[in-house]
Amino acid sequence: MSTNSGFGDGNTLPLGRSSGTSTVHRGELDRERNVSVRDLRKSFGDATVMNGLTLEFEDNAVTTVLGPSGTGKSVLLKHIVGLLEPDSGRVDVFGKNIWSMNENARAEMRKRFGVLFQDGALFGSMNVFDNVAFPLRKHTEMMEEDVRDVVWNSLREVGLEAAANREPGALSGGMRKRAGFARALVMQPEVVMFDEPDSGLDPVRTSLLNDLILQVHEQHQGTYILVTHDIETARKVSDYVALVWQGTVIHYGPTAEAFESDDPFVQQFLTGSSAGPLGMD
Repeated sequence: MSTNSGFGDGNTLPLGRSSGTSTVHRGELDRERNVSVRDLRKSFGDATVMNGLTLEFEDNAVTTVLGPSGTGKSVLLKHIVGLLEPDSGRVDVFGKNIWSMNENARAEMRKRFGVLFQDGALFGSMNVFDNVAFPLRKHTEMMEEDVRDVVWNSLREVGLEAAANREPGALSGGMRKRAGFARALVMQPEVVMFDEPDSGLDPVRTSLLNDLILQVHEQHQGTYILVTHDIETARKVSDYVALVWQGTVIHYGPTAEAFESDDPFVQQFLTGSSAGPLGMD
């Protein structure tokens, strides 16, 4: 079964990935991955945010990180891209501990990442085209003619060619997300991270953005890491789901396995029940 993306490209998409049929197996823990986090610990003052978190992200798959507010999901993303240094533990990216690198090496590593922030994080002084072109102009020596070709391809991929000359303030929330997604893709990253991509979107636009994420991943592959509170987003786009609570991973596996779990916390969080170990604190 398939559905149209709703962005005018006419492509068809799989409705989701909850079957857990990926050919990548969880047992291959000794295999080098694009991103792996081991025994990560991080505190801010008296608040422990990461408490020994270990997670190996499958390559060429979409992994969604779920969990209550304040469990460190966004902090995890900042560790992965080298914006936060752990108190202990390690983050390996493309086979190397990022904190054994010097800052120049970390900067080069970040060029292999794309990030979609909650509101797109567009530069208000630039139109959509220049926002998307910014990473290419800043980080490469690409000729301007080639930059324009790449940017138009990225805008076409997310259905925003007609909005190329608009300022961010003239865009809807969904359009800002798509512009941010185009910018995240423009350097052809091997890892793409999404920090609550559904934040601020209504259910219809959330569903359309989910379709777009699926469509782009099907075309380009890569390691996609998505943080969200939205259960339907996790069900629809994920190959794998990780649930984080109190700074550690309490469940990780194929999406279907998570939704069939009999673990009390997993059940409560995925169903939204008031009965269970998760309270208001």
